[in-house]
Amino acid sequence: MELPEQMGSPFVIRTDFADEAAWEALCAALRKPDDELGYVANVACVSDPRYAGLTVEQLTALAPKGPLEFLFLADRVALTHPEQPLLVVDLDDEPGRTFRAIPATVGYIEANLSIANQDFDDYARGVDPDGIHRGFRRA
Repeated sequence: MELPEQMGSPFVIRTDFADEAAWEALCAALRKPDDELGYVANVACVSDPRYAGLTVEQLTALAPKGPLEFLFLADRVALTHPEQPLLVVDLDDEPGRTFRAIPATVGYIEANLSIANQDFDDYARGVDPDGIHRGFRRA
């Protein structure tokens, strides 16, 4: 198995195929601009049954070295949790390191990681106690 060829956008790889409507709702949420800053996630939603059950370990083993520095996984948690928190996977600095992010934050996470304005660790440290990034709190 291989990952799809890089298409200029990070991927959201679907690994759970139990609920088509939940997948469609997640992809629609990613296309909606966030309320605060107006970011829209520049991601490619990939729904391929070959990736069913793909683990973070398998993903990091499949990921080619190079321009692909992070990916998003739409696993069972993302597709069943009310906030749809995607699993964000580091493929560069510490391959396999993860945190979760709600769709409204994926746009600015993707944008800032893509241009190295911030790094993975900035977002991983900015999660709530339950491990989900819901945005940076302003003082």
